[in-house]
Amino acid sequence: MNIFILEDDFIQQTRIETIVRKILTKNHWEYRNCEVYGKPSQLLENVTERGGHQLFFLDIEIKNEDKKGLEIALEIREKDPHAVIVFVTTHSEFMPITFQYQVSALDFIDKELPEELFKKRIESAIAYVYNHQNKTMFEDSFVFMGAKAQIQVPFAELLYIETSPIPHKLILYSIRERLEFYGQLSDIIEQEPRLFQCHRSFVVNPYNISSIDKKERIAYLKNGSSCIVSRLKIRSLIALIERLHVKES
Repeated sequence: MNIFILEDDFIQQTRIETIVRKILTKNHWEYRNCEVYGKPSQLLENVTERGGHQLFFLDIEIKNEDKKGLEIALEIREKDPHAVIVFVTTHSEFMPITFQYQVSALDFIDKELPEELFKKRIESAIAYVYNHQNKTMFEDSFVFMGAKAQIQVPFAELLYIETSPIPHKLILYSIRERLEFYGQLSDIIEQEPRLFQCHRSFVVNPYNISSIDKKERIAYLKNGSSCIVSRLKIRSLIALIERLHVKES
């Protein structure tokens, strides 16, 4: 579980973070990160994982920032359909507007609630994520569970994964985005057998291959991108694509 707090007021930052950490300690709930940010850009730059284990407490009004909390929520939701979003604000009049943004927020918590009720609402949100974080991993998702990262991407959107110039790091390319995380290609194949390792540096989603250049040994994806296929893997990849096409027809 990763928890992100977006709040530009230092007093409220301290208040919410303290409550969250006390709740985690009291319930002995395991979590990987609990981070607080005062600027939307800082938060977005540090969100590297996707999935139902991602919990965001967002203030709606952020001073001196073009991207308000609602817009940040929309940006998060566009990249991650499974993340859990909770608005924490003094502006209760914004509550009807949140539905217009269609970000499927779990809750809308007023900062001016009585303290005990405020804490209970925060705890309910964390409990929801803790109890449901593994239940959101649907069959149609690519899910990678590593020691340093947890990634969840709709399988139909996954194009390919390649090794990074940075040791022990991988780069995932989907229709929507590019993600970097720590892991090994061998672990990717072990956890998701629907993928195919076409080269020592590439794992590809065969369902998203549009064509293969046999002579140049290049696989082209549906979005126009491409990845290398090794001489030893070209025949088996072509055979796999043919079998998939037979199943679809």
